[in-house]
Amino acid sequence: MVSLSDNIALLAIASLSILAYTFLRNSDKKPPGPFRLPIIGNAHQMPVDSPWLTFTEWKKKYGDIIHVDILGRPLVIINSAKVARELMDKRSAVYSDRPHFIMAGDLVGYGETFVLQPYGENWRQQRKLIAQAFGQASIPRCYSLQEKEAQILIKNVLKDPSSLFTQIKLRIGVIIIRVTYGYYVKDETDPFLTTPLKAMDNFSEASIPGNFMVDVLPFMRNLPSWMPGSGFLQTAKAWRKIFYDASYNPYEWSKQNLRTGKTLLPSLCGTLLQNADGELPDETEERLVWAATSMMGGGLDTNMTTALSFFLDMLLYPDIQHKAQIEVDSVVGTDKLPEVKDIASLPFIRSIVTEVLRLHPAIPMGIPHAVTQDDSYNGMLIKKGTMVMANVWHMLHDPEVYPDPMDFKPERYNNDDTEMQKVINLAFGFGRRACPGIHFAFGTLYSIVLTTLATCDILPALNANEDKIIPSVKYSSGTIRYIIRFISVIYDGLSGVVFLSTSPCTLKPRSSKAETLLAEVATVP
Repeated sequence: MVSLSDNIALLAIASLSILAYTFLRNSDKKPPGPFRLPIIGNAHQMPVDSPWLTFTEWKKKYGDIIHVDILGRPLVIINSAKVARELMDKRSAVYSDRPHFIMAGDLVGYGETFVLQPYGENWRQQRKLIAQAFGQASIPRCYSLQEKEAQILIKNVLKDPSSLFTQIKLRIGVIIIRVTYGYYVKDETDPFLTTPLKAMDNFSEASIPGNFMVDVLPFMRNLPSWMPGSGFLQTAKAWRKIFYDASYNPYEWSKQNLRTGKTLLPSLCGTLLQNADGELPDETEERLVWAATSMMGGGLDTNMTTALSFFLDMLLYPDIQHKAQIEVDSVVGTDKLPEVKDIASLPFIRSIVTEVLRLHPAIPMGIPHAVTQDDSYNGMLIKKGTMVMANVWHMLHDPEVYPDPMDFKPERYNNDDTEMQKVINLAFGFGRRACPGIHFAFGTLYSIVLTTLATCDILPALNANEDKIIPSVKYSSGTIRYIIRFISVIYDGLSGVVFLSTSPCTLKPRSSKAETLLAEVATVP
């Protein structure tokens, strides 16, 4: 017969077992997410085109933090600015690593760069090099170059309104490459500009999680080239050559021409080489090559997209454009061209630039982070090695934070820099992985925005019959969301005729004085 004491013992053991099971189960509780199939997990559900839109829909069902599994590889998607700050900012020591990208990192070679480098000494040394040319203290010396190129941009677009796309690409390229390598880009066909642009297009496609099966099935990197399914190896080989040409060719030019005086100073590579009498230790030189590549590539497409989006927004919201023109006239006057330093006294224009960044984030999902150790958030386990992606698009279009999120409303910030900074923090990355070139980027954007508003009216383009052309934009859907082309509609009353356009607008000088000021701008370095 079982005694009372035995029953009590059995009950105690059962209770402890239940408690232990519950503890173990909860300690391994993952964030919620869509149902996972055996082996493949959620691989069949992962979007490639505009994934931020899919993840925004998933948020409605699963919440602010979502867990998915791609063939055994864990991925956490964060759909909340609050959660992103809690994890990726406040716990940056745990969330500052990068996942291992086999296609983009190993096969194409981007893994050498500051952008995809794992968190460690090499990454820290590259960041230190970047800070010498692009840190906040170094940026004011770049203002004159940024202002001059913005003035040339507007001067050239006034001559040929269809050149807006080309001129923005060229002038931003001139600024970044001049500061990085001491080289002045000659025109839009210069290989020192076209090659890195192509390399960044390739990066945008290669770095999409799940876009290449080799990232989830690493053994595929060893497939023979004749085997079906190995086409990505040929793609990687071609992209690697483009990437290495974009990285090494301008650096070698800077190094070789330092002695002849052609390398313009100060510049990131030129100055460091000059300080070392033209010869750096091998390890330092490798780091400099990849740090320079990171800054050049990271600033081209992103700044181009933001600048082009500004012109589009000003065209679509002429009342906002007019209000900004009144502000710049009241602070700067009309007898001289504005300077970057004037932006401190122009809160509404700062609000405009912030709203452009919010409405058109250049990297809508950020660059993926990785977790360096097991972590817990609100009782949910995020395991070491988990890839973490922030849905920046949703954070900047969350209707609970930004009512009417698809409308351009710079007044939503009430000229409050604290509110603007919340957008900027999201747009430029998190924690220790935040973009180190943020102040340089703003110098370029402010130069373009201020020069344009001070001197020009941004108006709809007209066709041969003087019909107004109302543009929309086709964006890419990769890691970097950049403008592919403008799609314009001519309204003839009841119907619209759709065609492709090289420019969303036309520019008209605001006054004869503005025209004179721009005419006096020299167009050669």
